[in-house]
Amino acid sequence: MSKESQIKTVEYVDGAARMIDQTRLPTEKVFVDCRSIEEVGNAIKTMIIRGAPAIGVAAAIGVSLGANAIEAEDFDSFYAQLEKKCDALGRSRPTAVNLAWSIDRMKRVARDCKSQSIRQIKNRLQEEAQTILQQDIAANQSMGSFGQTLIEDGSNVMTHCNAGALATAGFGTALGVIRAAVNAGKKINVLANETRPFLQGARLTAWELMEDHIPVKLITDSMAGYFMQKKEVDVVVVGADRIAANGDVANKIGTYMVAILAKNHNIPFYVAAPISTLDLSLASGAEIPIEERSADEVAEINNKRVAPLGAVIAHPAFDVTPNELITAIITDKGIAKPPYTESLKQLAGETAKV
Repeated sequence: MSKESQIKTVEYVDGAARMIDQTRLPTEKVFVDCRSIEEVGNAIKTMIIRGAPAIGVAAAIGVSLGANAIEAEDFDSFYAQLEKKCDALGRSRPTAVNLAWSIDRMKRVARDCKSQSIRQIKNRLQEEAQTILQQDIAANQSMGSFGQTLIEDGSNVMTHCNAGALATAGFGTALGVIRAAVNAGKKINVLANETRPFLQGARLTAWELMEDHIPVKLITDSMAGYFMQKKEVDVVVVGADRIAANGDVANKIGTYMVAILAKNHNIPFYVAAPISTLDLSLASGAEIPIEERSADEVAEINNKRVAPLGAVIAHPAFDVTPNELITAIITDKGIAKPPYTESLKQLAGETAKV
């Protein structure tokens, strides 16, 4: 059975950014309509929508909504207001580079249309937001086509966090590779790490794969080494929120730990992410900003306190996996292999020529 995924994480519908409220999954499938750029920013900040590519798509729609709300007679006044709105949106979450990439692309489109009427500019921004959404889905499918060649029939694939249709506009990055392998007729079994503290693996990845009837076994993060030692993991595939020029990868907290375990057990460790996730302006992962989220997300599970009152709690939402632990990086333009300073630059350069 073809696994294209019918999950529509985010859409531009009836003048709103319609998105699945991922904080309500898996017990409820609820849609939220954001009708302003401020509402989109809040949805990103509160993780109603999450996953780097999905955040980028939502941001593009948000910029269009923000533009529609501006009343201006001339371009300079219009753009000054748009830039202020975009700056606020850009502060919603710091680690995922797709957010800044999407906002910059939308602003560039506005500048390129400065000789047109304000109404024409608003229409053009709406068209660009739809284009970014469709390009994201196409990029994920292309990524899947490349990545599935690295997955053998009968493989047990471990993944961390959620890098599926829910993290994108559709199909997925890491889970897109898995879907493409299934579409190619391969029998794939997935081990999904629960991904504490926000439980994206338990709440989202397991739900998404079950929706698409792809075999999945949910395990706690602390079980990863056990299953590798028992030779029940053949390959690891994860997503990414930002990739530095040297191939260092920022992804959900716990990814670094899984990568070390995979290296110790001689298990291939792959990262799947679109070209838009590359940040070649950063020499290494040491320069990637790491978001610190609320301590309550660690201290509570489903609003029930599990830590003592007054406990000192740290909550970095991401960690950085060094490039030497990564077997290959799967993109929508091809597969990058070490040395990443050369292969990533080449793939990004090819994109710039398109």
